[in-house]
Amino acid sequence: MSPPAAPPWILRMAWHDLCFMHWPVDAGAIARTLPRGVTLDTYQGRAYLGVVPFQMSDVAPRLVPGMPGLSNFSELNLRTYVMAGGEPGVWFYSLDAAQPLGVRLARRFFHLPYFDARMWISRERGITRYASLRTHHGEPPARFAAAYRPIGDPVAAPPGSLEDWLTHRLNLYSADPRGNVYRGRIEHHAWPLRRAEAVIGENTLADSLGLTLDGPPHLLHAEELRVCAHWLERVT
Repeated sequence: MSPPAAPPWILRMAWHDLCFMHWPVDAGAIARTLPRGVTLDTYQGRAYLGVVPFQMSDVAPRLVPGMPGLSNFSELNLRTYVMAGGEPGVWFYSLDAAQPLGVRLARRFFHLPYFDARMWISRERGITRYASLRTHHGEPPARFAAAYRPIGDPVAAPPGSLEDWLTHRLNLYSADPRGNVYRGRIEHHAWPLRRAEAVIGENTLADSLGLTLDGPPHLLHAEELRVCAHWLERVT
């Protein structure tokens, strides 16, 4: 478990059937999309965009029981990797979710670009089938459809490896409408990673950035991970 940050964590959750899908992309194009105070992080000179589908459960504030209909929902991220205030982390371009109240709370209190979406997920014989259609009023459309599954033995992700660089990110960054940048810390055990295979039928999440995610992605799968999140702290 990572060393606890101060103040204590405020939100807990569990992530299930998560698939990291990463594509190398043009670093210059990505760097131009980031706000002041946030710089692109690269691995051996390469920038990456990640698409991450998963399911959430037991999403609730500290000391509060989960609530049926509110604590369990699906989520789909488009993300890249950045530095801010001297610390590495994740920058989210979009977080589609099938939980309208959660979308509005995350936008209001965490300054994250959550969007309403309709989502369909099934799992059978170890294969997750996942589809998402963004429905958020006034926002660019986005669609995603894929089937994926873990394969092989657990994957070691030693420090310095691409697998560690892509997944070992204990900070998220966001910005408010005035351009102030915030850091949100999370804590969890090491990722239970395995290689994965996927068939991606549709993916337009990066269209709003003027990018097309072509070619086979780098794939990793995690069955389940419990996470604690801390309140935001201002960086700039």
